[in-house]
Amino acid sequence: MTDRTGERPPGISVRVKLALSYAGFLVVAGIALFVVGFLLLRFVPTGAIFVADGGWAPNRSDLIEVFVRYASWAMAALVIFGLVGGWLLAGLVLRPLGRITDAAAHARDGHFGHRVALPGPRTELTDLADALDAMLDRVEHTIDEERRFAANASHELRTPHAIIRTMVEVAQADAEGRDVDVVLQRIATTNDRAIATTEALLALSRAGRDGGAVEKRRVDLTAIVAEAIAAERADASARGIRFDTSFAPAVVSGDPTLLAQLAANLMRNAVVHNSSRSPGDGGWVRVAVWNSSPVELIVENSGPVIDPPAVATLTEPFVRGEGRTRGAGDGAGLGLAIVASIVRVHGGTLTVNGMPEGGFHVRVALPR
Repeated sequence: MTDRTGERPPGISVRVKLALSYAGFLVVAGIALFVVGFLLLRFVPTGAIFVADGGWAPNRSDLIEVFVRYASWAMAALVIFGLVGGWLLAGLVLRPLGRITDAAAHARDGHFGHRVALPGPRTELTDLADALDAMLDRVEHTIDEERRFAANASHELRTPHAIIRTMVEVAQADAEGRDVDVVLQRIATTNDRAIATTEALLALSRAGRDGGAVEKRRVDLTAIVAEAIAAERADASARGIRFDTSFAPAVVSGDPTLLAQLAANLMRNAVVHNSSRSPGDGGWVRVAVWNSSPVELIVENSGPVIDPPAVATLTEPFVRGEGRTRGAGDGAGLGLAIVASIVRVHGGTLTVNGMPEGGFHVRVALPR
């Protein structure tokens, strides 16, 4: 970013220019009156003027002498009044520009939370201030989106990379018993998952920047949800958690990779939220797909009771069900934040509620 403040030569301020303009208009008006008065004096006789009762009256020369003297004083007063009054009026008119300049300077320095918030009725300056505030809102939102994207990308890509590292370490530790073909196949599969996730996150970033420009096609949402459940079933069984499903064939319009990420995050969130229960406690996850208009995906799970104020923040980045600070193995708290972004770019709605007996009720509505 280039700062051109030091490159510009100093010039006359706008306030000085306006003050000179006001004074100039007054002087021009005074000159016009002077000319009109001088022209009117032409109709006064030049010689001595005597009245009927023997008195005396001033002639043209006398009137011109007095007129010029007082007109000169009046012109000087107009110049002084125009400069002083113009300076004060210009300061009053330009005062809102100071607030606009301050807001722009804060934005230049990277502080996008400052707003002009110019009061008063609608004028050219209030329109300018409102336009600047709207621009700052959009810039701040875009920057927040980019920061969330970076956090989401690191969160989603860490898992496949950790899996690949674990497989390589296991294969290196057991040089005699390793099956190279199987290891390579698992690495290739995990790497494909990382590539797909990267492409999905890039598409998600572009969608947030371009207003929802994701490539959409007909997608079998029921099949995607079934695959996400199958991927989590082993971990759920190890934790003593059962899946109850109720599926109806449902086709939506969307990006299959992003929708797969949505389903995977919801299933993972439901299983992890159950993890705080005691082993063998019999946790459960209920998943339903309804072929309504719009198509609805309902995910409910058991778990601890969550305070309603905390539930309202779960779609924000890095917020977890039991607060912002939990164990290192519980994830970065981005699952529902990514779900919210995916739902938004698909033109759907996301509702997250805590149930009185504990656990979550998540409803995703997507266009048919």
